[in-house]
Parts: sequence; structure tokens; C-alpha cells
Amino acid sequence: MSKYTIDRAHSGISFSVRHMMFAKVRGRFAKWDAEIEHDPLDLTKTRICATADASSIDTYQGIRDAHLRSSNFLDVASHHTLVFESRHVAAGSDKHYAVTGDLTLRGVTKSIVIDVEEVSLGQDPIGKERVRFSARGVLDRRDFGIVWNQILEAGGILIGELVEVEIDVQATEV
Repeated sequence: MSKYTIDRAHSGISFSVRHMMFAKVRGRFAKWDAEIEHDPLDLTKTRICATADASSIDTYQGIRDAHLRSSNFLDVASHHTLVFESRHVAAGSDKHYAVTGDLTLRGVTKSIVIDVEEVSLGQDPIGKERVRFSARGVLDRRDFGIVWNQILEAGGILIGELVEVEIDVQATEV
């Protein structure tokens, strides 16, 4: 089992949520970190602990970001970080793995499953071992107590309940 550190220049956590029933708002967390223990011979032994600074949410619109930081959404005044800790990794097909873990968001911890694909493994130009993962998952924001919404005059809701999360990680062996 080897420890890996995140290559921030080639990694990111992004998300999207339906807006007004048809468009998507996209965003990211600018400040985050992860501890990865990885066994390239048996990825089911991989362990991940990731944290994101809730106040670093960025949807490229300041007014919306301020609302997302409020008690209607992330409540960053009371809950500064989002935390994901893997509990189980199950092998799937074609370098895909189902990673089950606990996500703590807004003080609520729920078990979620994300699909992780090992995209590549190898040495970089200076001889360091690198691994790249791509992950996707969907969570229902209501499960974490994020229920604020607005009914649209034409019908439907302003903000979708499902949040699509996409994570790309490139990490270097320590």
C-alpha cells in the first residue's frame, strides 16, 4: 500500500445541478485535499479521505455563491468542510470500481456510492509513480437537509434536487 498526494494542477471536484428544470448550473470547489492509500495490484484495498472547504464553492457568479454558502444551502458558518471517507471498494468491469463511503455535508453523514475508473497508472518524466482516477456520482441534496427551493410561476422548481458530482484526480506517490 502506497500513499499518494494530489497533483492540484491536474485534479478537480466539480458538480452540476438543474436550474429552472432545463439548464444546468456548473460549479466546483476551489479548495480541497485528499489522502489516498493505493495498492496498484489490488485497487479494492484503496482508501480515500477527501475534504473540501465549503466556502470555496464557485459557480462563477458571486451572488449565487453567497446564497450557496448561506444557511439555505451549505451553511458554511456552521459547517466549514465537506468530508468523504471510503469504506469499501468493489471491483467492477474494465477498470471501474464501486466506492462506497460516508459523505458528511452540512453536518449530515450519509453513505453514498460513486463509480470510479482508474484511467491510467505509470511513471512521470522524473520517475515518480502517478495514478489518475475519474469518478462520478449523484446525490440527492435533500438527504443532507438542503431543501430550499422556489416554485416557478410556469410550474416546476427553480433548483433540481439531484447533484451530479464529477471528480478527476491525478496523484503522485509520496
